Amino acid sequence: MVQTQTIPYYHATGREEEVFTHAFKNKIPFLLKGPTGTGKSRFIEYMSHQLDQKIITISCHEETSATDLIGRFIIKGAETVWLDGPLTTAVKEGAIIYLDEVAEARPDVIVAIHSLTDHRRELFIDKLGETVKAHDNFMLVASFNPGYQRGFKELKPSTRQRFIAVSFEYPEPRVEIEILINETQVDADIAKKLVNIGNKIRNLTELGLTETVSTRLLVDAAKLIHSGLPKRLSVHVAVVEPLTDDLQTLEALKDLCDLMI
Repeated sequence: MVQTQTIPYYHATGREEEVFTHAFKNKIPFLLKGPTGTGKSRFIEYMSHQLDQKIITISCHEETSATDLIGRFIIKGAETVWLDGPLTTAVKEGAIIYLDEVAEARPDVIVAIHSLTDHRRELFIDKLGETVKAHDNFMLVASFNPGYQRGFKELKPSTRQRFIAVSFEYPEPRVEIEILINETQVDADIAKKLVNIGNKIRNLTELGLTETVSTRLLVDAAKLIHSGLPKRLSVHVAVVEPLTDDLQTLEALKDLCDLMI
């Protein structure tokens, strides 16, 4: 569960703020599509603050089940009591529920949220035999990485069409430099070099990396540099090492980065 207290920094790259606000007003589920580290989670934190709404974030993985989201019976002392899960809590209280990487979750999660994504806006709790109508301010938001999940775990068209969707990509260099400076207070010259490194590696498609350099990795490198860790070492541990375990690829990327910073 995440409740943001201070204003998260977010740099809009299009009209996503306007679209999200209208989706919230019209009670339409919202889907964020894009690679890891492009600001999807930060955007939702920012919008929850802008709309003054509580946000509950669930990082989905292959073991995430409908029971994890809806709730379960637990033993408390000598009795068995029902404990609401985060989705049920959001439905009742009127929070934004953010299912990060929803395609990673088990299929029963998708089944469980279907009745919340259409005109019914209700959640059926099978173990209690109850149906809960969603609070007026409840909003369902999900994200997934279509490039990573293609051919592996894809969202079915019948599910995708229950959402309005916005695509997130890596920011253009000028914007990404500004993000690094605002997030880390690193010097503009260093921020520019880090962004150049990021874009260079992103274009090296021949390396066959499963994931490429995210803005998040560049922010981590900038933080390390700003706190005094040597520049090249910062890039090695924050940018290169998370990308691959292949020794030849690691060495090639480290050599490339050393030439650029």
